[in-house]
Amino acid sequence: MERPDFRLKLIEYFKKNLRKNYSSETLKWALIKQGYSRTEVQAAFEKATKELSEKAPAIKEKPRISYEILDEDNKPVFIKRPWWKRIFD
Repeated sequence: MERPDFRLKLIEYFKKNLRKNYSSETLKWALIKQGYSRTEVQAAFEKATKELSEKAPAIKEKPRISYEILDEDNKPVFIKRPWWKRIFD
């Protein structure tokens, strides 16, 4: 018989330690080695990651800034990039 408080403690354990940037595999194996069942650990991990992802802010794409150099006649001026920048960019 499952106890809801037992699963809630596992979920909170995962949420707390994932926020501290511990790897998920390390956390799972630490619990398994302490005697917790793999299915309970996996279920708690999935629930914790789902809850964390729901609270995560939406990632907005950064705007790309472009510019153009104009001469006196308002014509674009093209600047040739060095050869090494063309290779590595």
